[in-house]
Formats: sequence, C-alpha cells, structure tokens
Amino acid sequence: MATSTEHVGAGYTVTVPDQTEAAETSRDPETSDSEPAAEDPEPGQDDDEDGDGGEPPEPKIRDTPEDIRLEAVANTVALHPSRDLLVCGDVDGDLYAYSYSCTEGENRELWSSGHHLKSCRQVRFSADGLKLCSVSRDRAVHLLDVERGQLVTRIRGAHGAPINSLLLVDENILATGDDGGTLKVWDMRKGTAVMDLKHHDDYISDIAVDPAKRILLTTSGDGTMGVFNIKRRRFELLSEYQSGDLTSVVLMKRGKKVVCGSSEGTIYIFNWNGFGATSDRFAVKAESVDCIVPITDNIMCTASMDGYIRAINLLPNRVIGCIGQHVGEPVEEIATSWDSRFLASCAHDQLIKFWDISSLPKTTVNEYRKRKKKHGQMKSLTKKAHGDNDFFSGLVEETEKKKEEEEGDEEEEDDSDSGSD
Repeated sequence: MATSTEHVGAGYTVTVPDQTEAAETSRDPETSDSEPAAEDPEPGQDDDEDGDGGEPPEPKIRDTPEDIRLEAVANTVALHPSRDLLVCGDVDGDLYAYSYSCTEGENRELWSSGHHLKSCRQVRFSADGLKLCSVSRDRAVHLLDVERGQLVTRIRGAHGAPINSLLLVDENILATGDDGGTLKVWDMRKGTAVMDLKHHDDYISDIAVDPAKRILLTTSGDGTMGVFNIKRRRFELLSEYQSGDLTSVVLMKRGKKVVCGSSEGTIYIFNWNGFGATSDRFAVKAESVDCIVPITDNIMCTASMDGYIRAINLLPNRVIGCIGQHVGEPVEEIATSWDSRFLASCAHDQLIKFWDISSLPKTTVNEYRKRKKKHGQMKSLTKKAHGDNDFFSGLVEETEKKKEEEEGDEEEEDDSDSGSD
C-alpha cells in the first residue's frame, strides 16, 4: 500500500470583541454670576474627571461554549480525550480543529485539512490524543498529527467501496467498515489489513469493541449485528434480522449488555454472549436512533433525524428527557468531552452545539412510571433543551415541575418489549 506525508500550514483566526466607548459628561462652559457653580455633583451623576470610562467589562462566562458555525454540513465530530479541543469532518472532505471555551468569544479555529477528495465520514482521536484518524467516501484512511493537522500516513484504496465507519482499537490497530458490508482490521505499523471479511449485505454503520480488545461488534444496514474475534481473526456469527437498519452499537451495564440503535426508532438490547437474539427492545418514539453515546453504565444519549438529543435510561427503559435539539435538522453525530461536562453535536444546520450534561450522571430513574399527558413536551434536562433563550427555557423547566406535581401517581403503559427472552 502506498503511504505519503503531506504538510498543512496552521492557520489561526482571532476574533476581537467590540468594546463600547464610555460616554463623557458634558459641562456648560458659561456660568451665571448670580448662581455659583455647584461644588459637588448631584446625586446620580458620575464625577469622572478622566473620562476614560473605567476598565472594559469582563468577558461573559457561559454555561456552555458558543455554537461553532461551519461552512458545510459536518458528518462527524470527535472531542479530544484530555483537552478542550474538537475535530469535525464535513461533506466536502475537509477537517477542522477547534479549541472551545465557556468564555464568550474564545472558540478558535486551530487548523484545517483538505486531504480527503470526497466526504469525510468519520474521525477519531487516538487514546493519547496525539494522532487523529479519518475515513472518507474516497476510500482512503488518513492518519494526522493533532497539533498541526499534518498528514502522517495515507492508505489509498483501503476498501473497494466508500468507507463509512471507523474504530481505533488501540494505538496500532484500527477497524474500518464500508458501504458494501466489508470489515477490515488494520495494523498501522505495517499499513496492511490483517482481517478482510464480508458477512453483511449492506453498509456497516458502526463498530464497537469489548474492554479486552478481543471481540468486535458491527451494525449494518441489513438489520443484523456482526460478531468478529480479532484475536483469532475470524467471523463468529450474525444476529437475527431486525426491523430497519441497525445504525449504532455500544456496550452498557459494564459490558453485560449490547445496545443497538435503529432507523425505526427502536433500541435493541442483547445480552453479552447472547448475540443471536435480542433480550429486550425499547421503542423510543423517535424518528430514528442514529447514534448512541454512553454516559454512565445505565444512562446514554441518543440522536435522531428529528433533531432531538435524548437522555435514556437502560433497564428500566425510560426516556429521561431532552438534552437539546437542532430544530428540524437531522443530527449526524454526538460526542462527550474529556471531563464528561459537555455533549457536542453536529447536524445539517451546519452548527456544532454544546450541551451541559454534568448533572446527568446523578439522575435516578424509578421502576414506577408516571403517566404522561398526551402530546406533552419531553422534560428539559438542560437550559437550552427546547431553545437557546435561557429565560424561556427556565419557564419550561418550571412548567415541567408543575406538571409532574399535578400528574399524581398514575401509571403509564410500558414501552419496552420485555416479554422477549
């Protein structure tokens, strides 16, 4: 395989906030002889001899970083494992690195890279945060230096079909899945594939690995989950077919449960070592469940084509509430920050938004379920959950609390199909 190294100059964009000049107090030059000038200013007047207006106002500190506006729709976003830094990849094949901050005006573009010829499908940081890997519709795998955005290694023609999904197993091994259903596992020390298997009939949407780095799990547009042993370099099995595309896969409950999202808005749950058939399923009543990010062992965030980002509890299966939304725009991907304080999301509105999820791990869900009012709004879990206006979102939260008090102890029908296994 051919590899090449390219260099991209780092470009920096600095935004200086406008400052308002202080107004000076005007004085009448003419003074009447019969009325002596007052020695002291009247109450409420500012006796500022210098007229310098004092120090400029302190920068505003926000609950979350400001939205980042992009030039094109981003398919993927990844947050650095130890710094306030993110990288996104867009439909034009470009990568952008940004530092983010809660101080207003402090988000900065650090560098951009245009090495991919077609749409960038997925981007991921290495565990140490020094390297960045990306895959694209141009069928190439790129490895970049995070600090400067320089291309370190390129594997051209890595797949026979456009690459759709990517997982960094460890510092040397990565897995890729393409639109034709082929899974490849790469040893980046050699730049060659050590596994090349096709057992899916449609695109591979997502890849996950167990903590022991032994079993790879894949989800596919053919409605199945694939199980592969990367230690023995062999295919194990496919799950039974589910309704609709399987779009995402994560491990929950300390690896005892495998959770898959679907294009039908249903979450499918498998027991570990029981991959053939689902043990449970949960209808989220969303347009789809396109991506899932674990927050704790039993709480996860999901994103959908309807623009909503939901917090969901696993066993008991509950939609806890709304983290946020890109109004009317499909969400492509979500990711958590290194300190678990923020969730970042990218969508078709060409924005990267940040949501405060610091209180989410403290959320508890009771087995007992209360009745929801018909067509009721989801509970707001952040200030921006149902809009960017903090004042009105505060009113929404108060309204939700009142509704909960009025609802009483009535039970709601269960959404989960717990009768299966």
